[in-house]
Amino acid sequence: MYTFVTLLRFRILALSGLLLIVLSPLAFALPSASAEPKLAVILNSGDASVSLIDMPTRKVVKTLAVGKEPHHLMMTPDEKTLLIANAVGNDVVLMNPTTGELTGRIPNIIDPYQIGYSPNHKWFVANGNRLDRVDIYAADGANLKLAKTVKLAKTPSHIAFTADSKIAFITLQDSNELAAIDLDTQNVLWKMPTAKVPAGLWMTPGDQYLLLGATGEDNVQVIDWKNRKEVKRIITGKGAHNFRPLGDKKHVFVTNRIASSISMINMQTLEKVGDITGLPAGPDDMEITPDGKTLWVTLRFSKKVGVIDIPSMKLMTVIPVGKSPHGVFFYPRAAWE
Repeated sequence: MYTFVTLLRFRILALSGLLLIVLSPLAFALPSASAEPKLAVILNSGDASVSLIDMPTRKVVKTLAVGKEPHHLMMTPDEKTLLIANAVGNDVVLMNPTTGELTGRIPNIIDPYQIGYSPNHKWFVANGNRLDRVDIYAADGANLKLAKTVKLAKTPSHIAFTADSKIAFITLQDSNELAAIDLDTQNVLWKMPTAKVPAGLWMTPGDQYLLLGATGEDNVQVIDWKNRKEVKRIITGKGAHNFRPLGDKKHVFVTNRIASSISMINMQTLEKVGDITGLPAGPDDMEITPDGKTLWVTLRFSKKVGVIDIPSMKLMTVIPVGKSPHGVFFYPRAAWE
C-alpha cells in the first residue's frame, strides 16, 4: 500500500519581460509504514567514532570508538549484522544494527572506503579510495575470501551493480572515469570518461541507465552504460554527490554537497522534480524511514545530522554529532529500490 503525497513545484517563466511563478503539483507514492526504527548509527569519519542516536528523542545516547576513518556501512545479506568499514583502520567492524552493540571485527580488509554486496550476495566489493585499488571477495555472509585485487587509477569511490550481479561499476574520482569490472573473472571490462569528480552511482530500474553524481560540477550525469555514452546531464546543484532512492521505484534523492541542498530526480523522465534547500553545509549520505516520510542526512562539513520531512521537503531539526559525519543507517528502513 502507498500513501500519495502532493508537493508544489515552482517554475519560473519569462513572458514578454514579465516574471511569472507557476505552481504545479508534484505527486509521488510513499511506501506504507512498518515497524519504526529506534536507533540511528552515524559514522564520524574525522573522529574514528560512531554516534548512536535515539530516534524518538533525537538525542545522541552513546559514542563508540570503532577505528580510523569509518566512511560507509551496510547490512550483511541476512540483515542481522551491520558492517562498518574503517578505511584507514584496514578492517570492518561488526555491529548489532538495532542495539548498537559491537559484536566483532574482520581484520585485514585493506582501505575499505566504500563497500557493497552484489545483488546475488556472491561477491563483496571494497573500494580502496586511498590506495587506488578494488578488492573483490567471495562472500558467505560476513565471511570473506579475497578473490582478486584490481588496480585502478585514480581514487576508486562508489559502487553500483547490474541486477544479474555480472558487472560492478566503479567511479574514479581523480581520473574522471567510470570503470566496469566483470565479477566472475574480476577483470576490467572497460573504462570511459565522465563528468568531473565522479562519486555516487545509482542504477535506474531495469538496468537502463547509470546516474552519476558529478561532485566537481552541478549535475547528475546520465550514462547509457551498455553503449558507453552520455545521455544527458540533470542540473541539480553544485557538488552533486550521493544517491538514496525514495523506495517507490520512481524517485531518487541526490545530495549536493557544495550547494547544501538535496534534489529529487524522477528516474522515468530523467528530470529534477524538487529541491530541499537551506541545509547546513555538506549534505552527504542519506537514509529514509520505512514509512517513506522522513529523510536523515549527514552534514559532512557541519558536524551535524539533518532530519527532513519528505512530504513538505523541509528540514525539521539538526542533531550535533562528531567530526565529518559520513555514513548513516537505521533498521528497519525504506526499500533500496
